[in-house]
Amino acid sequence: MSDLFDKHGGFRRLHSFTLATIVQLETLRFCRRFLTQVHRDAGQKFYDPKGRQYDQMTQAARSGRQNIIEGSERSSTSKDTEMKLTDVARASLGELRGDYEVFILDRGELPWSVHSAEAQAVNAISLDQPGFTRDVVHESAKHALAQRQKYARWLDSGDPVVVANAMLIIIGRALKMLKSQIAAQGKAFEETGGFSERLTNRRLATREEQRNEEATLECPQCGQSMRKRKSAKGPFWGCSQFPN
Repeated sequence: MSDLFDKHGGFRRLHSFTLATIVQLETLRFCRRFLTQVHRDAGQKFYDPKGRQYDQMTQAARSGRQNIIEGSERSSTSKDTEMKLTDVARASLGELRGDYEVFILDRGELPWSVHSAEAQAVNAISLDQPGFTRDVVHESAKHALAQRQKYARWLDSGDPVVVANAMLIIIGRALKMLKSQIAAQGKAFEETGGFSERLTNRRLATREEQRNEEATLECPQCGQSMRKRKSAKGPFWGCSQFPN
């Protein structure tokens, strides 16, 4: 029966999940630091007085991470659902990237050029391969925080534009990974099919085995084929011509 189900739940070993975890944590921190303070250029007017931007950014960041989790867990019975949820994660992070971009523009600045020294430095950071053993939840959290420290130079900056630019690059990297994941998921579906398809094939194979088995068994009294039947006491073989 195990061959009916795909492997699932391995999201904690994905670099995309590690980055999505960093993105969610740092978006929460970014919003607390920079979206609830008094706007320096507008006297006592709050930068985000109703908290709507705060809420939308934190929810988009959460959706990115949570849909990676849900897609991975659903992959055992539905590749289609896995791909859709992974795509939702990608869309949510894309929405969040737009918020960071507008934040930078609203400050009268431009996002870093990909050719700038800062952008290249952030892009050059490589993530370590996770080495989880048994304590997966604890170790994966520890791993994510360790990877976050590689970006600490920019994420801990007191300049919100620097932080926002670093987040743009981190999110962009996560988006590329998720795009590759969706392509790999589609390829796997083409090669092995989905749960429903495998279940149908299993049913057909079982019926064919039963028919072949019935064709080889003959009634000892009349010579007609026997059929497997069910009763309150369990399955049994009976003549196909019963009750005649």
